[in-house]
Order: sequence, then C-alpha cells, then structure tokens
Amino acid sequence: MGGDGVKDRRLRWLLGSSALSNLGDGIGKVAFPLLAASITRDPILIAGLSATAFLPWLLFATVSGALVDRVDRRRAMLIANLSRAVIVGGLGLLVLADATTIWLLYVMALLLGAVETVADNAAQALVPAVVPRDQLESANGKLQSVEIVGQTFLGGPLGSLTFAVFAAMPFLLNSAGFAIAAVLLIGINGRFRPVVTGPTQSLRVQLGEGVRWLRGNALMVRLAVFAATMALATELAQALLVLYALQDIHLSEATFGVFALVGGAGGIIGAFTAPRLTRALSRRTVLVGSIVCCGLAFTAMSVSKDPVTASLLFGGFAAAVVVVNVILGSLRHALVPDHLFGRVLGVWRTAVWGAIPVGALLGGLLATWLGTRAVFAISGVLQLALAAAVWFALAGHRGEVDSMSTAGTP
Repeated sequence: MGGDGVKDRRLRWLLGSSALSNLGDGIGKVAFPLLAASITRDPILIAGLSATAFLPWLLFATVSGALVDRVDRRRAMLIANLSRAVIVGGLGLLVLADATTIWLLYVMALLLGAVETVADNAAQALVPAVVPRDQLESANGKLQSVEIVGQTFLGGPLGSLTFAVFAAMPFLLNSAGFAIAAVLLIGINGRFRPVVTGPTQSLRVQLGEGVRWLRGNALMVRLAVFAATMALATELAQALLVLYALQDIHLSEATFGVFALVGGAGGIIGAFTAPRLTRALSRRTVLVGSIVCCGLAFTAMSVSKDPVTASLLFGGFAAAVVVVNVILGSLRHALVPDHLFGRVLGVWRTAVWGAIPVGALLGGLLATWLGTRAVFAISGVLQLALAAAVWFALAGHRGEVDSMSTAGTP
C-alpha cells in the first residue's frame, strides 16, 4: 500500500510537469504556423516548417533513446525542459525585435525538436517506474489527457489569442511553461537510471541491442509499421490544418484556436474512453475501429464547408487518434523490457515520427497541385485502407494484444 502511495505521488508530479510542458508545446504549435503564415502563404514552406519540427525524430530518436537508457531519466527530462525554455524564450525576444524570417523559424523548430526527442523519450520511460503494471492503460490515458488539455484545449486558444495581442507573447509564455515544468520534476523522488548488469557497453552496441530486440518481436514490428503509416497518412492533412482553417472554412487567426479547442475536447473524450473501451471490447477491435473513425472524419472534412461541422469532425478525429495512441503506448510499456525501453522507443519513434515530416512535405506538394481539401480526402482514404490492413495483420496476435504479454514477458 505504501509503495502504491509513493507511485501515485510520483505520477502526480509527472502529470503536473507534463501538463505545463504540453501547455508550452500547445501554445508553440499554434504560434509557430501563425507566425509562419504572417511571413508567407506558400503551402510548401508552411508544410516544410511542420516537417522540420519532426525531422529530429528521424535523425536523433535512436541516439536519444540510447542516452535515456544510460542516464537518470528524470534528470534528462529536467535538463531538456530547461533547454527548451531557453530556445523558445530566445525566439520570443527575436520576434519582439522584429528579426524573424521563415528560415529562422526552421532553425528554431529543428533545435526544439532535437531537445524534444530527449524529453519525450525520458518521460515515456518514466511511466512504468511510477505506476503498477495493471494501471498502465489508465496512466497512459491520463498522460494523453494532460497532453491534449495542454497542447490543444488550452494551448491552442492561448496561442492564437496571445498571438493576436502581440506576436512574441505566445513564445514567452511557452518558455515559462517549460521552465516551470522542469522545476516540478524535482518533486519526483528516487533514482531513475536503468539497472545495468556487467560493464557499460558502447553506444553502438547498445543501439544494436535495442534494434535486435525490436526486430525479433513480430508484434512490435507490425505495430511500429502501422503507427508509422498512420503518422504519414494523418500528417498529409494535419500539416495543412492552418491553411484549411484560414482559407477553406474562412476562420480568422484568433478563431483558429477555437477550432483547435474542439479537437482538444474530442481528445479528452478519447483519453478517458480508451481504458473503458478496452475493458469492454478486444484491443484489436478498438484499435481498428478508431482508425476507421479517423479516416471517416478526414474524408468528411474534405467536403465540409461549415466551420462548426468541420470543427466537430476534427474533434471526432482527435478522439479516435488518442484511443489509438493510448493502446499503442500501453502495449509498448507492457511488452518492452525496462532496460531496453529507451532504445526500443527511439527506434520506434525514428520510424513513426520520422514518417511525419515525409507526410507533411508530401501533403504540401499535393496541396500545391490539388488543393487542401483534396489532401484531406486522400488522407482519409489511406487511413481507411490502413484499418483493413491492421485488422488482418493482427489476427494472429489477438491473444498477445489483449493480454499485453508475449512469451517471456511477465
């Protein structure tokens, strides 16, 4: 009982830190494209900014994952959040000085993304250390909730409204969020460096160990491939969301945050619903059904002309994609050994988050040729096709998915 109480307190501190850092992220994720759109309306350059933000996951995720398996994970998170506070605070000062260009935004997005690979890998690796195994799905749902509340429900409107006041304000708020998030991590007592037996291996050897483990687990390989495909398909359209909102359904810069607010509300519903759905139905059924809902939402958005309808559809997409994320995150935490978690997560995110910039750039090119609405339609159809593929490919892994256990995994 006492041990569970300690873990509960640790989870609360982690949730508090995550809430504030995600609030900073949410403000920045709206403010960055709005600032970019004030400089240029070129869809390729706008999509390219989104791609640049995720490019570090393709370049550094595996190295960051190996680093997280070698150091105290709480300390890595703390240093990463402080670094993000400095970077985005510096950008705010440059905006105040009217010294920004689209290429400067690219550089800042790349720097923030590089540090984020360490912060997010460390945060994910901390989860199994602060909650019992039978509460993983609930903990992942809570983490998804604070992410959505911070990034979309609060961060989106704050980002757009403060940008409308003066352009530097959201970046300065973003910086403060990261700084306070770092301070809150001090409340998580204990040591969080993975236990390693034997001599310390070289970074290359450790990376190889993580890759070999993942390659040898057929279920995890399939889930990673599906997650990467889903990321690419959704980012085709999501990278253009600001242009869709401003040009296709004619929202103002200030009301763009309200559009994101509806998505956040949907995401909260998805986060709280996911554990209940997996208790009532098989995880395979919930996973595939959620991907279908994502595809239908984007397909409908491609023909919607009413801002309210489009916003509600985006809310439905957000709810469904969060259910997908909760299930995939819980399976990772349950199936991957703790001492390998950072490296396996690094490889996973290299594939999955590395697909995001590819999707963003491809979406920008397609929008240039076909228009934004056509890209939403293409994204929706691809997600529906993916749902069918997931259903058949996981048919032989139903027991593993529902028990969250494989041979040799307790």
